[in-house]
Order: sequence, then C-alpha cells, then structure tokens
Amino acid sequence: MFTGMSAFPLTPLINGKIDTTGFISLIQNLAEAGVDSIGALGSTGSYAYLTREQRYCATKLAVSAAAGIPVITSIGAVRTDEVLKLAEDAQKAGVSGVLLAPVSYQPLTAQEVYQLYERVTAELSVPLCIYDNAATTKFEFSDELLVSLSHLPNIGSIKLGEFPAEQDMAKRRVETLKNQIPQEVSLGISGDAQAAAGLLAGCEIWYSVLGGLFPQYALNLTQVALSGDVTKTRQLNSAVEPLWVFYRRHGSLRVIASVAEIQGTVQSPCLPFPLQTLNGSEMRALEATLKQLSFLE
Repeated sequence: MFTGMSAFPLTPLINGKIDTTGFISLIQNLAEAGVDSIGALGSTGSYAYLTREQRYCATKLAVSAAAGIPVITSIGAVRTDEVLKLAEDAQKAGVSGVLLAPVSYQPLTAQEVYQLYERVTAELSVPLCIYDNAATTKFEFSDELLVSLSHLPNIGSIKLGEFPAEQDMAKRRVETLKNQIPQEVSLGISGDAQAAAGLLAGCEIWYSVLGGLFPQYALNLTQVALSGDVTKTRQLNSAVEPLWVFYRRHGSLRVIASVAEIQGTVQSPCLPFPLQTLNGSEMRALEATLKQLSFLE
C-alpha cells in the first residue's frame, strides 16, 4: 500500500460543510485513474479544520467511493485522546492506514513526539505513516528520531518533508535511512516540487497533492521515476515547473484549490475560512499558466 503514488484530494466545503457530491466525484476520479492509494483528509484535505464528525463522514465517503483502492486518513489533533478517538473512527470507517503528524500548540520535544507515536501505534490495527510536515507543524524530525520511530509496531511508512536539493546528498540520506529502518517500512516523499528528486533518490512512494486533481500525470511521473529513467522524469517534472512556482509563492493547498475552482471541479469558495484561494492578478496568472499546462487534463 505504501508504494507508488498516493493521491491527496481536496475536501471541498460549502459554507463550512463538506460538499459531499464534489468530494465523492474527486475520489471516484482517483479510483478510475487507478492510483495506488488515496490520502483522504491529508493537509490538502483540510483535516485540521474539520470536526470529528466531519472527518468520520468524509472518511466513510472516501472508502465507499474508492472502489477497493486503499484509503489512508489523517488522525492528527492537538490532544492525544482526540488522536486516539480519530484513529478508532478511521478504523471503523474501513481505512487501510492512517497518517499522523505531531500537531501541537506548544512546541514539542523529540521525546514527546516519540511518546505520542508510541502510544498511538500500540492501539492501532492498521499501519501508520509518520507524517513529516514541518512547514505546518513546525516540528522538525531528525533522521535519528525517524529511525527510532520506524521500529515501533504498526509503522508502515515515513513521509519525508524537507529533502536535500543536491541529488547525491538526497541519495545518501535515503540510503542511510533505508539501512537503519525495517525493510517493511517504506520511505515516501512529499512536497510536489521535490517529488521527482525524491523518487530518483530511492523513495518508494510520492504523497502527491498534484495527484489528487491530476492523477494520470502524477502516476506517469511516478512510474517513470521508479523505473529509473532520469531524463524522462526530469522532462515530466520540468513541464509542470510553472505550477511549482505558484506552490512556492502561495503553498500547495491554496494553489491546487484555486486550480480546482478554475476548472469548476469544486464550487468557490471551497476552502475552510479564513483560508482563501488566489485572487486578482495572481488568479489571472494561474489561469494563464493552466492554459499552458493543458496536458495535465
């Protein structure tokens, strides 16, 4: 399950409530494309902004619409007892795995993060992906901590966040981690702009924002990269660099939600208030860029 391309779709909202029709349509599009897994309610799915009831509802919808494709859902929350309740809900809804980021208000220490995962994994019956998202959580995992966590029960994957830009350094990091973590724990890459580099460096799965809306292109890029075709991988990645430029300026969630609104895939506004999609000159620039990226359709 934790290999290939995991697509992370939006959870479109209408006046703070889940647009169930739009959400189901997004999941069905991913199922029809044959993605390897679906990361429902990741950061792209705005999980932190939803109530427990909304998260349970969305997870059930995703599992039902996924047509047998494994569904992973986030169980992150500030309170550990809430994390455990969300884990119970996710398993009840039929997920194949869960993601957990160390969400907090007060900054956490490495020991506190280890104890969080230790407690949660002890009560799971499905595998967990360590959700490294320092840009959001402000917690930076050391490789030493990742290795320690990988030996806990029910750990299935590590989703790497920050990644060396230099290819040789990236390969060395992946090789070093693989030599220390259990063989059954996969290494994944997130951050779409660095996904190609991560896959070429030896990561086994791309946790993909792009794949949540354009699964065919993301699948193709993943498969080419995993085959070891460096030239073709770089060509495919360079082709979408104009989109990565917007990611770097505004963040992947705002940009992919803006793209979905432009396409009419979701209603506008689709993000949880006060988050907003692009507007004015930036939205017009994104619209112009999408015309150049018509091959994504």
